[in-house]
Amino acid sequence: MEAECLRAVDVGLPAVAFTEHVDFADWSTGDTRPAGLVVGHRPRVMPLDVDGYFAEIARCRDLFPGLRILSGIEAGEPHLFSESVAAVLAAGRFDRVLGSLHSIAVGGTLTGVSARLFAALDPHELMHRYFTDMVGLIEQSGVFTVLAHCDFPRRYWPTERAGAYREADFEEQYRTVFRALAGSGRALEINTKSPLASVDLMRWWWQEGGDAVSFGSDAHRPELVGNKFELAVDIVEAAGFRPGRDTYDFWRR
Repeated sequence: MEAECLRAVDVGLPAVAFTEHVDFADWSTGDTRPAGLVVGHRPRVMPLDVDGYFAEIARCRDLFPGLRILSGIEAGEPHLFSESVAAVLAAGRFDRVLGSLHSIAVGGTLTGVSARLFAALDPHELMHRYFTDMVGLIEQSGVFTVLAHCDFPRRYWPTERAGAYREADFEEQYRTVFRALAGSGRALEINTKSPLASVDLMRWWWQEGGDAVSFGSDAHRPELVGNKFELAVDIVEAAGFRPGRDTYDFWRR
């Protein structure tokens, strides 16, 4: 965290948000579990040390008083793990909550999207199923304020087998997601770790009523904090969005 804050200062960012991944390897009693759905193997999911996390946030705030440091989580499938996410949020004060979809149901198992899943399913069918589930996430969960990487699977798109990924092939699916998100009054993240969104994509967000854009480098490593933000700014400006009310606000229409 300290190294990432130092990187943020070096590249001139006014703020950084540590949205810790919060995913779950099993169901809690009150989760919105679809009948018969089991959680697939998630070897990288480890217990979150909430107290240790907030202690490190406080330490970094002391070290970098000129940098706004936000606490937060990236809640995976919050519409399915509703009680599990609520328990984490009740454990501390989180400034920013992202909603994300990393997995879809395949043959009765909640399965992480990956190159392996693309090899098992038709690529276009997988994307259609992902966007359908994304609408469900938006409509069924109110815990998050920013939708993360709305087209996450494109990171694994099999170019050699399916050709280049074309946003236009999924325009109606994108627009359906954006209408649902705009109707809920929440922000869309432009994620610079994913293949960067186009101006057309951000214009669809605008046209469907989207009001706010959040910038996320999804860094995971200090040297990637703020990566490609200058290009991302050019994209959202070309789509019509401008800086918000203050330095720390979302960009808005």
